[in-house]
Amino acid sequence: MTKFQAMTEGGKRLGHIKGILAGMVKEGVTPLEIDTLAEKLIKDGGDKPNFKMEHGYHHSTCINVNEGMVHGIPGKVPFRPGDVVKIDMGLLHEGYHLDTATTVAIPPTTGAVTRFLDVSKQALATAIFVATPGNTIYDIGLAMQTVAEASGFNVIRELTGHGIGRKLHMEPYIPCFADKTCKKHFLAVDQTIAVEAMLTMGDWHLVEDSDGWTLSTQDRSITAMFEETVYITAEGPKILTSIN
Repeated sequence: MTKFQAMTEGGKRLGHIKGILAGMVKEGVTPLEIDTLAEKLIKDGGDKPNFKMEHGYHHSTCINVNEGMVHGIPGKVPFRPGDVVKIDMGLLHEGYHLDTATTVAIPPTTGAVTRFLDVSKQALATAIFVATPGNTIYDIGLAMQTVAEASGFNVIRELTGHGIGRKLHMEPYIPCFADKTCKKHFLAVDQTIAVEAMLTMGDWHLVEDSDGWTLSTQDRSITAMFEETVYITAEGPKILTSIN
């Protein structure tokens, strides 16, 4: 099985699981319940939950609520009306890693939050659109930052997307902003990257929570995260982890 075949199949499986988990995000459900189902679905397909392969981490997903940005440990506190929930997940299929994330707002939601999530999705879509052979990592960050700031939001600068394949986290690292040092990193055919749009409604600075994992906004502003694993082909980017 080629890299393209393995990652395409693994991405399809992960995209399907992502859709199921997103549909679970409702008032009264706990992050731990979602994590438990994620592990079951991944293992039932014959794959491995690759987040559990990260040193010191013991869950199959990271789930963050409201101001939480990344690395949230799935707990037993039920979701409440108005929560903005981020689910980050991955799996290992035939020796290749896949990684994806989505954000779901629990009703009732404000118009401001709805607009924020729409802009965050557009930031990711625009960033992926420019992920073509010959373009650079800088182009991806510039696209993301431009979309976010044009609507009055900010991109996170302390975290990045990344290369992905035989390892979950590989070079190159892909900032959400126009980092000039990334102009030398050109995209090539057969490259696979995890493009992460991480936005906040307020200030982009983060602080680590007392659990030693969760990173949240210092000003407690709402965050969003949308991520796809992308395969670079001669014809352009192919999203592998879409919901299906």
